[in-house]
Amino acid sequence: MAEDGKRPLDALEKARDKRIIVKVKPQGDQEEPREIVGTLNAFDLHLNLWLEDAEKNEDGKTTKFGTVVIRGDNVLFVSPE
Repeated sequence: MAEDGKRPLDALEKARDKRIIVKVKPQGDQEEPREIVGTLNAFDLHLNLWLEDAEKNEDGKTTKFGTVVIRGDNVLFVSPE
């Protein structure tokens, strides 16, 4: 635990019900990580993330996913939008 009593998951708790950016590892034939933006609904200690209104924007094209669960093993970073 951090000396000031704050924990990394506290930052996620503050981001609940807010838009976040999640960078995920490349999958399959992808060469670059992918960014997914959505509203954080829930998360767990493994960094599994439940997003609502999730979407990605690649090459100027937006793909809407709606509700998604991202496995924590695939998460590179999470940031407020």
